[in-house]
Amino acid sequence: MSLEIKVPAVGESITEVILSKWIKSDGDQVEMDEVIAELESDKATFELTAESAGVLTTVAKEGDTLEIGAVVAKIDDSGAATTTKAEKAPTTEQKETSAPVQGEAKTVELKVPSVGESIAEVTLTRWIKGNGEQVEMDEVIAELESDKATFELPAEAAGVLTTIAKEGDTLEIGALVATIAAGATSGGATPAPKEVQVESAPKTGSSSYADGTPSPAAAKILAEKGIDPKAVQGSGVDGRITKEDANKAQVSAPQKTATSAPAVTTSNVAASGDRNERREKMTSLRKTIAKRLVSVKNETAMLTTFNEVNMAPVMELRKKYKDSFKEKHGVGLGFMSFFTKAVTEALKDFPAVGAKIDGDEIVYSDFADVSIAVSAPKGLVVPVIRNADKLSLAGIEKEVINLATKARDNKLSIEEMTGGNFTITNGGIFGSMMSTPIINAPQSAILGMHNIVERPVAENGQVVIRPMMYLALSYDHRIIDGRESVGFLVRVKQLLEDPARLLLGV
Repeated sequence: MSLEIKVPAVGESITEVILSKWIKSDGDQVEMDEVIAELESDKATFELTAESAGVLTTVAKEGDTLEIGAVVAKIDDSGAATTTKAEKAPTTEQKETSAPVQGEAKTVELKVPSVGESIAEVTLTRWIKGNGEQVEMDEVIAELESDKATFELPAEAAGVLTTIAKEGDTLEIGALVATIAAGATSGGATPAPKEVQVESAPKTGSSSYADGTPSPAAAKILAEKGIDPKAVQGSGVDGRITKEDANKAQVSAPQKTATSAPAVTTSNVAASGDRNERREKMTSLRKTIAKRLVSVKNETAMLTTFNEVNMAPVMELRKKYKDSFKEKHGVGLGFMSFFTKAVTEALKDFPAVGAKIDGDEIVYSDFADVSIAVSAPKGLVVPVIRNADKLSLAGIEKEVINLATKARDNKLSIEEMTGGNFTITNGGIFGSMMSTPIINAPQSAILGMHNIVERPVAENGQVVIRPMMYLALSYDHRIIDGRESVGFLVRVKQLLEDPARLLLGV
């Protein structure tokens, strides 16, 4: 019996995902609930598990964009693992025996796969394998990028690669990217071409395909420095340029460029040495982010109101109880819990700040799901603290630590990224004194925290020094009036300057 494995529903706003990696391969025996693949949306990465034990037959390919409910794979629970492997064996032997005769090799065309209904074209950002190189079945040979994500193009057969498209080319779905002359697999005939390649390497100046090729991390560093990889000597396996090689190339790079490629640096020689420029094509992902940010600016009547808060009461409270708080609850007492609690209390008095527009209706919430902006390796993410209004300061601190840790480890789930009716962002940890944060649509307001600076302020006719913080509330004027926005921010200020109000609810 064959069981279809489909893309599960992963959130109300998610309509498609990308199959980023197969953990189990076609023909493998899998167990019940075993992880077989990784799926990725524009918000998080999650795992796809086997719904029964049996032999896996993959349907989708790595890099494919799949709609919710699309078939990803099939599992045959009739126990035909040995048959599947036996069927593969003659094919492997056939490829091995036919490999030496390149003239009789079968040509396999690699085309741009369909990556979603709304995607009509992609950009070939990088060739991982070069023209004329030996590739293996399912080996990643190139990276393609759409306006939503970056995905990999695998080889559909083992053999010799012939590239057709160039890096930077914009290709339509179904366009020819490369061809593969089906040849030897890694079973037995592959070593021979490699040995011949090594012997003939002195003639071309390269011992293998990896010689002079930077790793992804090294390529990024070299690109940022404007250094040609050809001018860097690789110390990695087979001469590959490592991250350390790229870092060390910083000082000597200008000298190597000037001696090895004078034609390229002609314009630089004409100008002074510190006037170099470099251009990088904007990635499709960055284009999408830009469009969304502009969309928020254009589609909302966004305004920002400011206020300042004296942080001395909160800081004194933290200093007095931080040790006993950590000893009892196992977490530190930070500023975020005070701000989150203050926001949840203020939302009770000004529900429009936590509302959103849905068509011709305004949706109000009687709960407070607060989104917290967290800096993660892949960029800024906004996980949600559910029912923050019902949590204590300790409960909020535990949730903040839990979500921040998951964000930095790229383990946030779709559920943890979906929803939220208000957002808090803390630019102060990076040293920001004042900013105008952009609304996290479809929410209607966002609170911006900033750094704490000691400033002279007037109190009771006296000038005193106090630790002050600027607060910024950006809001959608279509829902929130000036009275409500200012009142909300003043309420947050009052609660922070008198933390006892948070405990007493006044």
